[in-house]
Amino acid sequence: MLWSKLFIPTLREDPAEAETPGHRLLLRAGYIRPLAAGLYIHLFLSQRSLLKITAIVREEMDRIGAQEMLLPALREETMTVIARGELRSHRQFPQIWYQIQTRFLDEPRPGQGRSRVRQFIMQDSYSFDLAPEGLDAAYDQHRQAYTRIFQRCGLEVISVGTDGSIEFMAVSESGAESVAVCPKCGYAADLERATAREQAPLQPDPEGALSPEVFPTPSRKTIAEVAGFTGLPATSQIKSLVMVADGRPVLALLRGDHQLSETKLAETLGSAALGGPGELRAAYPAEIQDWFGAAAGSLGPVGVKNMRVLADDALLGRRNMIAGANLDDYHLRNVTPGEDFSAGFRDLRRVEAGDACSGCGTAIEVRKAIGIGHIRKLGYRYAESMGLRIRDDSGKEAAPFMGSYGIAMERILSSVVEQNHDSDGMILPAAIAPFTVVITPVSVSGEELRQAAESIYRACLAEGLDAVLDDRDLRPGVKFKDADLTGIPWRIVVGKKLANGVVEVVERRSRKSMDVAVGDVVRVVARKVEV
Repeated sequence: MLWSKLFIPTLREDPAEAETPGHRLLLRAGYIRPLAAGLYIHLFLSQRSLLKITAIVREEMDRIGAQEMLLPALREETMTVIARGELRSHRQFPQIWYQIQTRFLDEPRPGQGRSRVRQFIMQDSYSFDLAPEGLDAAYDQHRQAYTRIFQRCGLEVISVGTDGSIEFMAVSESGAESVAVCPKCGYAADLERATAREQAPLQPDPEGALSPEVFPTPSRKTIAEVAGFTGLPATSQIKSLVMVADGRPVLALLRGDHQLSETKLAETLGSAALGGPGELRAAYPAEIQDWFGAAAGSLGPVGVKNMRVLADDALLGRRNMIAGANLDDYHLRNVTPGEDFSAGFRDLRRVEAGDACSGCGTAIEVRKAIGIGHIRKLGYRYAESMGLRIRDDSGKEAAPFMGSYGIAMERILSSVVEQNHDSDGMILPAAIAPFTVVITPVSVSGEELRQAAESIYRACLAEGLDAVLDDRDLRPGVKFKDADLTGIPWRIVVGKKLANGVVEVVERRSRKSMDVAVGDVVRVVARKVEV
């Protein structure tokens, strides 16, 4: 592997189309090139890294007894079709089948670097078992295998979800997903589903059994505007949001400073609003005017009888708050939830940074993340719907228990780069870097330097190190910049110190360097790579 003979088209300037730090570096370092919206070409360096990631995935899947297949890319759910035609007896169970295959997605808004693409490589597997205990075992095997894969690839990953469905999220400020995390007890959940104890109101509620009282709020529509007008904080207000679920209106109430989780509301209202035949959406202005006789910004729950009213749990026990009066430019003070209006109380709000963890009370952190893998228990209903039946040991027909598991392979590389980079380029772990070590002679015109560099290169290969020799006739600084940009973990510099029998070894991550005797350098680097 001579750098002068390889196609590594590095760029000195940031590409205009780069959307995230990782995307920028993959383009600059000559790993990828865009072909069309959501379609990328993996060049030489990227392909070498992806092949190493693939080898790690195969090793860990084989370790749990999974069997690799290769199915047509244009058909979905083929694993179950195979099982339906071939698995007939309880003696054939359990089974774990997996493949690594190209997938296609009709992504309407391709972008966000490498997160939203229309073609990608996926590792997906299915487990088939006769009993729920077998499914539990296969699920746990995949959880452990996926955890090892991400650790070996150098990814910081958060496991989000419940026992029956876990999503692995790579922490990254460039991520499109938000995750609520407790730094103490390890609780983690998708922000739309996370639970936590809300922060205390900024001001205590007025005491006493006060009655609602109308007061004018001219041209004050937003929570912030009403807060400025009244001198009371947003935590003393009731936010009223009119939603439409399956064609029917529902009034959702929250504390003024809280945000609605549409996922929680949809789950409260039922499956149709979660993607069934109906929909969940915000009401249109004309609908709001028709139902309330007022415009958004002056709405409230008092006197509402023509729709279902749901209030967030944070309003339980609150008294004498401010709410819209259902009359344009007017609000009500002294509104007490549960007394001045009836509502069903549910957890409807989106958790915020600083809320108290429900488990240990530690302040919740909200982190951006990239979805990287998913494991899910399907149970027997999926096999049943696909017509998959087997005979158990008593001869009775039954549907097997299935699990579904998957990893977005290319997201491993892009997420590692998002997590590991500096101002000079990417910082890759040896396990997935395209090369483990680059040998860089400061000059190729001098015979002694050139021969020493070539000798070290051959010794690296003999030791099993994945090495590249930068034999280009360029200034040393240019070659050092390319090595840093492409993220190669170790650099052996053959320079003027060779006259004293030593070369310089530089670690990309720490930037620390040390002088090592020429005869020992390969062994020293190999030992550090193993660590």
